Amino acid sequence: MRNPSRREFIGSAAVAAVTVGSGVTGSIAGANDRINLAVLGVGQRGLLKEAVQFADESGIRITAICDTWRGRCDQGATYVKEMLGYEPDKLIDYRDVLSRKDIDAVLISTPDHQHCTMLSAAVKAGKDVYVEKPLAYDFDELKKTVADVRASGQVVQVGTQIRSLPASVGARELYESGKLGKAFKIEQSRNSRVPFWHQKARPNLKESEVDWNLFLFNREERRFDPDVYSAWMGYREFCLGVHTQLMVHFIDTVHYITGAEFPEKVTALAGTYVHKDQRTCADSMEVLMDYPKDGFLVRYGTFFGSGDGNFFRFFGENGTLNALRWSWDDPFTIEERDGKATGPAPLGRSTHHMMNFFDCIRSREKPSADIESGLGHAVASLMAEKSIVEGRTVSLKELDL
Repeated sequence: MRNPSRREFIGSAAVAAVTVGSGVTGSIAGANDRINLAVLGVGQRGLLKEAVQFADESGIRITAICDTWRGRCDQGATYVKEMLGYEPDKLIDYRDVLSRKDIDAVLISTPDHQHCTMLSAAVKAGKDVYVEKPLAYDFDELKKTVADVRASGQVVQVGTQIRSLPASVGARELYESGKLGKAFKIEQSRNSRVPFWHQKARPNLKESEVDWNLFLFNREERRFDPDVYSAWMGYREFCLGVHTQLMVHFIDTVHYITGAEFPEKVTALAGTYVHKDQRTCADSMEVLMDYPKDGFLVRYGTFFGSGDGNFFRFFGENGTLNALRWSWDDPFTIEERDGKATGPAPLGRSTHHMMNFFDCIRSREKPSADIESGLGHAVASLMAEKSIVEGRTVSLKELDL
């Protein structure tokens, strides 16, 4: 099997991952010891594929796959066997994973409403954690989970991987150099023809293929619905919408490049204007975030109905940084005030986000997207949520953080 370099970036397509079989024991004792890893809820994001990519290089053994969708769990275990030569255990309940003493670390890529509960339970069980964004569904669980992580001493990497691109690292260095001048406005429009949750729907899924109650988790009981289970990103009880799924990458990148922590004020509007169906997440959104201490205004927008109008720009007094392209080898570009490209921005030295997590498990150093950076993007997105629900501007000073 080919062993890819740590500088290769793998995008978001993957197999997913539930019966117990191989059982591998071990613990982290030194730089050359094996790390036993479990994957909770692989889905379509690709964390399993990334873990496999760096398994040999990092001394990782994927000991267990856990998912409430049995067929996907089988596929995930088969993929590991094909790529790494062994088959991991297959589990349904995350609690069975966290109770195992032989598992050192977990990847959490479950539906959004499960993230905080699983993260808190994992660090209390002594596991290091890579947790997908968004970090939290509401402010109460956000504050509790951040406190649990801080008290645990465990390594926690939040899955805002755009900050680990060489382009982002280079842009941060460029910004700190002052060559762009004072930034006063940062904007992103991220649009597409259809909502991202449409492609995930599996209308023929049968209840016998999944554990519906484990999926519901801490939500109210209801009859099985294959669309809710498979396209949960379109339902606000399980996913709040684009501000917690897409905007978090944007605002985390803004925070990383500029050094800003939280917006002081947030105003947001959202509605469904094109894709009117049984799903409850909005297909259009506009968010304004004010960072007066940092000297700039931030705007984020998404509409699902057209793929036109996409951009991501940092507007500075001396020029503009175009940060639209997100890939491992592509730099951002620098533009003059009239929009004319003057050349590529520098690429910085970086390590793949997943590889950085594995490195930090051994070194016990702070990962590139630690819990504090996760707190920053979570506060911004949840302030937007509060603004949408309450129909008003939300101020940071009213939050008990």
